[in-house]
Amino acid sequence: MNKIPFDSKELQVVGEIPNFFGTTDPIFDSPVTMKENYLRTMQKEPVWQSLGNESALFCPAVLPDNIARAFVFEANMMAPQDGNDMFGIPWEYVPDAQGSMVRPGNHVLEDANDWKSIIKFPDIDSWDWEGSAKANNGTFLNGEAFVLAWLINGFWFERLISFMGFEGAAEALIDEDQTDAVKAIFEATTDLACRLVDKFVEYFDHIDGFTVHDDWGSQRSPFFSEAIAQEMIVPYMRKLTDHIHSKGLWADLHSCGHIESRIQCILDAGWDSWSPQDMNDTVNLFENYGDKICFGMIPEVFDPTITNDDEQRLIARKFAEKVCVPGKSSFISVYAVLGGIMTPVFREELYKQSRILYSH
Repeated sequence: MNKIPFDSKELQVVGEIPNFFGTTDPIFDSPVTMKENYLRTMQKEPVWQSLGNESALFCPAVLPDNIARAFVFEANMMAPQDGNDMFGIPWEYVPDAQGSMVRPGNHVLEDANDWKSIIKFPDIDSWDWEGSAKANNGTFLNGEAFVLAWLINGFWFERLISFMGFEGAAEALIDEDQTDAVKAIFEATTDLACRLVDKFVEYFDHIDGFTVHDDWGSQRSPFFSEAIAQEMIVPYMRKLTDHIHSKGLWADLHSCGHIESRIQCILDAGWDSWSPQDMNDTVNLFENYGDKICFGMIPEVFDPTITNDDEQRLIARKFAEKVCVPGKSSFISVYAVLGGIMTPVFREELYKQSRILYSH
């Protein structure tokens, strides 16, 4: 792609976009749209360092998991509430945690070998896809943003936890008497995931990719070994990412925990992007693997209340020099945005310096 020289006139603010804090972020007079830049970022040819607001998430209520997890983002927004996921398992919203969990006592599976007689797979054809499409196409999905449809409950370890509880799921991964059954479950849930992708592609306009959840670790370490991940999870993830790619769309992984040591599993599973949490060394990951996958980056953390404008600009320039390099690209992670470091000054300086570096 052709390089586009930087013009200082680009720093003129021509619009605003809502952010996570109920306020707005500026839209600069950039030479390409925010959506185009995010697309080029995924292709490793960005115009500027993606600032964390160039993509949008889509979590429609037609997918029961989004109601159950109190995570509906669509034209008809919903207040957090309790609900059943697509397998009929009840979830409770916990206000203090601002999240949901399976209602205690409602895990349905004790032995993975019993899954065929216990787990009831959803009839996704009966869901009101047409009604959801009518509500969202042309409004929430208007073609202005790079849209990632989120499949928030996942289809592998996280889904197994919802069936069995954490201890039961962790044991089933390594219990020789259950591993074949777990693989059969993951084969079935992955087939379901592929069918859901097909439904989104059929009914919704302007979907650019999918963010799929599967948390793999705690704040200190992964939940399971690399060998277990490679045998029990990676092949099924790869089946889904291959299917997403066959539709001309991007595959983004959401996986929490200190799991940087599982990066080869993530690569082998075919993901195009991943946003590690801040207990992972995102700069080291970028330096070693940034040519293979797009990382959500977390710049040096600072306290905006005691860091003056000049200091913020210096931090932004140093960060840009690390990540705005040929053959690699990244984007500002949601964890950095939530951390409050994306101030107007930092955002402007990062945009400016990344434009200069990427235009050479």
